[in-house]
Amino acid sequence: MRRRDDGSFVEFVAARGNALMRTALLMCGTRQDAEDILQTALEKAYRHWGRLDPDSDPEPYVRRILVNQIISRARRWKVLREIHVAKTPEVPAPSETHSLELRGTLMEELRRLGPRQRAVLVLRYWEDMSEMETAEVLGCSVGTVKSQASRGLARLRERLGANLALLGR
Repeated sequence: MRRRDDGSFVEFVAARGNALMRTALLMCGTRQDAEDILQTALEKAYRHWGRLDPDSDPEPYVRRILVNQIISRARRWKVLREIHVAKTPEVPAPSETHSLELRGTLMEELRRLGPRQRAVLVLRYWEDMSEMETAEVLGCSVGTVKSQASRGLARLRERLGANLALLGR
């Protein structure tokens, strides 16, 4: 069995780097966080690159590292990101650019989901993975993927319903 080399890693990053960045951005919410986490995931993948089977696709392995990094970081930073205010901020009046506001609202609500639900929704509906593929990437059962997707979508619908009413729709 031949080993993977540095050239194959560079080729992989060149071919799949943008897709992995897009996934990280959707799961993290900010470009800076996505770049940091993707860099860390690629570093971890590179350390073990020579041990991977050269005949298999390395993307599921790298994507799994990426998702685990995002979930782990979300757990560590959850306490720091929660801000409690005595009075909720005012809701801006609807403007004439509803679709842009709706997209921003959708992204904001996606960021409010827990890391596992967000990961399931991004992999299932943005990356267009099957339930089985999503379960493999996340290292969980298909039933967990189904329940997390169902709960995440219900939460988005609930929150977006209230926001759509505020946007005048």
